[in-house]
Amino acid sequence: MKPAQFDYHRAVTLEHASEMLSTFGEDAKILAGGQSLIAAMNYRLARPKILVDISNVETPNVVGEEATGIRIAATTTQRYAEKHPALRQRLPVLAEAIAHIAHFQIRNKGTVGGSIVNADPASELPALSLLLDAEFEIKSQAGLSTVAAEDFFITYMTTVLQPDEILASVLFRVPPARSGWGFHEVARRAGDFAIAGSTAVVGLDDTGRCDYARVVLFGVAATPVRARAVEDALVGQDWSAQLAAEVAQEVGDVVDAESDVHVTAAYRRSAAEVLTARAVSDAFARARTVAGTRP
Repeated sequence: MKPAQFDYHRAVTLEHASEMLSTFGEDAKILAGGQSLIAAMNYRLARPKILVDISNVETPNVVGEEATGIRIAATTTQRYAEKHPALRQRLPVLAEAIAHIAHFQIRNKGTVGGSIVNADPASELPALSLLLDAEFEIKSQAGLSTVAAEDFFITYMTTVLQPDEILASVLFRVPPARSGWGFHEVARRAGDFAIAGSTAVVGLDDTGRCDYARVVLFGVAATPVRARAVEDALVGQDWSAQLAAEVAQEVGDVVDAESDVHVTAAYRRSAAEVLTARAVSDAFARARTVAGTRP
């Protein structure tokens, strides 16, 4: 299929793009990598009257180190971020998650910001933004503002971004020292959207017990879901078969899965339980290695 008719404008800076969004209002849509938007337009699921292309702004690929984490320009391609040495060293869970996005050809064009703003609940980057307490820098004609990841996603493919606002950058925060991570998802084929997924970060104290926990599920609700009940169950504990069973039970209370043409809601719920137990187990194991505690 072909998209409905639209006008095309190329922005040379984010400020230029912001000006055009302010002028055109709800008729305009930002085009970054286009890996989701163009497909939606071809199926007439999206019909913007105006596209504002920001793929050719100056220095689109920027990954910078800050004291609390890694800041990534929203226009940065996923492949560039995935392979960046600083990101791989300080946020290996983020690099692992990005590697699961579609195929490398898609990641060569798809952007970090585009995936987040698209807000598909089965996508990896929205989930990682929750896991890593990300902060979104938003640009508009009124200036810059920031929004926490936990306040950004409203429902399926819907965020708090207003028609005249652009996601400028994302600060992914580095977890505490003595922490480890886990990431697992299941898909029909490699490169497909996740049917269900779970990712975790666990920090250990001097005794080898959990004193920090973040657990996020994706593909199982209208937005990525932070499993706070699971986190509460982990704090103060060491990993064991009993704790794994408790984690699975808590996950079942968090998941709001639906059936679709691929799998049933019951399958998604069961997969979420298994994947979360695996992600948390991996996080404990990696944290022990970092902390030098017993296996």
